[in-house]
Amino acid sequence: MSVIKILPPQEARKIAAGEVIDRPAALIREFLDNAIDAGAANIDVNIEGGGGKKCEVADDGEGMSREDMELCFLPHATSKIQSLDDLNVSTTLGFRGEALAAAAAVARLEIISSRDGREAWRLTTELNRSADVEQGRRTRGTTVRALNLFDSIPARKKFLKRDGSEAALCRAAFIDKALVFPQINFRYSQDSSLKCFFPAVSSKKDRFAAAVLQAGEEVFLHEINVTGNGFSVAIVIGGPELYRSDRRMLFIFANGRRINDYALVQALVYGSQGFFPNGTYPVGAVYVDIDPSLADFNIHPAKREARFRDPGAIHHAISGGLRNYFHHYFVKQLRSGETPYENTELFEKGFTQGHGDREESVKEISYSPLYSRNPDPYFITSVPPPPDAASFASESAPDYTQARFAGRAFGLFILIECGQRLYIIDQHAAHERILYNRFLSGAIPKQELLAPIPFGTESEDEDRFLEAKRGELDRLGVEIKNDGKAWFIEALPADWRLGDSETVKEILELRNAGENMAERWAAALCCHQALRDGDYLDDSSALELGRQALSLPDPHCPHGRPVWTEISRDALFKAVKRV
Repeated sequence: MSVIKILPPQEARKIAAGEVIDRPAALIREFLDNAIDAGAANIDVNIEGGGGKKCEVADDGEGMSREDMELCFLPHATSKIQSLDDLNVSTTLGFRGEALAAAAAVARLEIISSRDGREAWRLTTELNRSADVEQGRRTRGTTVRALNLFDSIPARKKFLKRDGSEAALCRAAFIDKALVFPQINFRYSQDSSLKCFFPAVSSKKDRFAAAVLQAGEEVFLHEINVTGNGFSVAIVIGGPELYRSDRRMLFIFANGRRINDYALVQALVYGSQGFFPNGTYPVGAVYVDIDPSLADFNIHPAKREARFRDPGAIHHAISGGLRNYFHHYFVKQLRSGETPYENTELFEKGFTQGHGDREESVKEISYSPLYSRNPDPYFITSVPPPPDAASFASESAPDYTQARFAGRAFGLFILIECGQRLYIIDQHAAHERILYNRFLSGAIPKQELLAPIPFGTESEDEDRFLEAKRGELDRLGVEIKNDGKAWFIEALPADWRLGDSETVKEILELRNAGENMAERWAAALCCHQALRDGDYLDDSSALELGRQALSLPDPHCPHGRPVWTEISRDALFKAVKRV
């Protein structure tokens, strides 16, 4: 007897629906997509019981006729496409016609819609797929309501989280959509209480500030726009004063959808590397608008992923645009002694108060002392101008050749006296930056290995990267070859200190560095070779390191930490009451 059975259609639909609707937040996401596609100017979201009891989205967009209502909840019923080829030109958020069908398979679905505000129709579905359409009353637009999610599937319902957690996920899905469409008024209510209201604004930056940041933090927000072949990118990002200890406040959107794309997150991180404190990440969002023929959004049931025809070009646009912006505008302006911020009182508070009862999980807000006025009146971080900003140079800059070694502190800092100032130099950061500049100024010396390091790859993309970048890797001190079965590392930079597995990992991670591969490699190389905390230097070596550090055109280590800080003689005397 055959052991293979054909599932009944009703059970098959429930299982398939689970790929699209896995929790209440998925209902909110899908219903919002339909409302936005309908051209709504106002969208209201209401949930009860964490969304499991009720998920409702109401809009004032283009409604449906009775004929549309009778079809809309059926599997693959869609007004967006007619054939597979239409996916290459579709610009709508929804297109497969599975959202309402999936909702009807796992919940009681109610829809009321009107095209003109005079005639309205109400649809009610039951879990056995029966449906009833009758006349109703409504202004122009559509209200979609899903009730009692997973009541007919107890095995799936028991895996839902507590109501508070599910509600937080619904709110996050709501904010994701609000971030992308600032021209729409969005309201979000939970258990009959209004939680969020985002009135329509003119820019993504303004909407990001309203939806993500605390009041007053918008002064640190910037918007950057980059274009490429068949795509454009808008980047909304906070300055170095706003940073987090992880990447959870970085958002990636493509054609109106939030997607999970590690490579584009890496592009954002690489583009801002060196401008934020070590070990921290910026706050911001990347909005990619790409020709539909150059991307595939049909590879994930919930459209959380996308495949781009040329991901490298988008990666380069993001990282290059950020690096250019921070270097040529933001850093220069601050190094010139000016501040682009009017709210200096708020700036000096450092935003250490956190996010209150905000549910977004990351609450650490601080500022980078590299680019701010230090609130301690006696210790002032001074940053000399970059080499290409000679107009900002001070006429009274000290002659560092006259610097004098003044001592050591805490096994890490070198004290240098020069003129009327005392400089406190981080020997690790200083040595790291000096090595970094040296590595980037020419070919990195390499040494052949007595025994080559064999390693394998996990994808064809990694193989193509290694083959295409073999020459550039050679200039970076890494010599590799392939015998048709495996890769071998035959040479590495002189004094390379990492083990085999860590070395392979560092090399393969360069695949996401884009145009900044040399900078990324140099940063890793110098970090491992630089002086460590507690390493002892004799007085003459310490003085020479100090002079080189003070002469650096950019006095920050490759990870963003300051190489030195200073205190003037007058400030020190004032601090100890010797005025």
